[in-house]
Amino acid sequence: MVADFKSPLLQKFGVFEASGVDAGVAAHYGEPLKEQRRFILGAEKFVVADYSHLDVVTVSGPDRHSWMTTLSSQIMDGMRRGDSRELTLLSAQGRVEFVPFAVEDGDKLWLIAESGQGEDLAAFLNSMKFMLRVDIENVSAEYGILVSFDDPRTSEKAPKALQKALIFSDPWPGVVAGGTAYTEIDPGEHPGQGLRRFFSIIPLADLLDIAPEVSLSGMWAAEALRIEAWRPRYGNEVDEKTIPHELDLMRTAVHLEKGCYKGQETVARVHNLGHPPRRLVFLDLDGSEHTLPKVGASVYVGTKKVGKVTSVAQHWEAGPIALAVIKRNVDPAAVLSVVDEPREDDSSTPSVQYAATQTVIVSPDAGQVAGRRDMGNFFRG
Repeated sequence: MVADFKSPLLQKFGVFEASGVDAGVAAHYGEPLKEQRRFILGAEKFVVADYSHLDVVTVSGPDRHSWMTTLSSQIMDGMRRGDSRELTLLSAQGRVEFVPFAVEDGDKLWLIAESGQGEDLAAFLNSMKFMLRVDIENVSAEYGILVSFDDPRTSEKAPKALQKALIFSDPWPGVVAGGTAYTEIDPGEHPGQGLRRFFSIIPLADLLDIAPEVSLSGMWAAEALRIEAWRPRYGNEVDEKTIPHELDLMRTAVHLEKGCYKGQETVARVHNLGHPPRRLVFLDLDGSEHTLPKVGASVYVGTKKVGKVTSVAQHWEAGPIALAVIKRNVDPAAVLSVVDEPREDDSSTPSVQYAATQTVIVSPDAGQVAGRRDMGNFFRG
């Protein structure tokens, strides 16, 4: 998105602007917990959150699907109008660089990227065009995103503009073709069941016309439900070391039956022969402090630092919750603590400690598929 972006909905209706990766849209519209409940229990009008700070890049041309297949961890061939896929674009070492959401409109592939990534994503794609028949355009300044937990195409409450919009349907927590789950939980018991998200791509100029026909909820509400659903997000859970396995992205963004893309060797090696060095966990936090730890707060087992908080929210039922990335070998039964530590130049502010109970998302045993099956046969081919 353009620098200093402010959503039209924030400027007219927002009470409190979100910060960090969500700057430019509303944190809430005055009632953050009620806004969260409306997503779950419904309201008189169709409930949406403004995600217009996310970036949008289009890829057109007859080679777009096969080309994106060669670049990414996902098979994009054969996409028809309305089809949605999640993918990763990796470094040569298999580190996550982009995690776009892709939806096809029949003429173009629309990629939804994290706020501030549109320019870099478009530049990367343009650098990989060579002689292929593709055209890339960063249209972040022209389009916004409205996110709902109900499908606008099948809801009688949804405005016609949303019913007719191009919509990315988030596959989470399903396991897509070619994917695999790194959790051990029964699929029917995954907390993401019933919390599927729908990203409607809307011209920014139309947002204020749609607003009277919807009930607006802020980012605090939407993010709390994302955390509840164990859904990783690039802007929060990914750092310079992240590989897809650590965040359970193998279920939705990686096709294990394709190769020949940048980073594929790492994906295959860790999945077949090793374990991801870190793992995503869900944390129930002690609410007695009546505050929330900051994103980036350290996670400890005893006096040993084992990870960091990546997302945190106040849930309308569960209270303070978080996602964290910790070392793989941390005992799943270990009692954790989250510590908000003052800046090095701030000696007057005390650290704040929160007791935390972990729920395993990515299993410590995930990976090493070939080793569990028959390591000798794997090496013999």
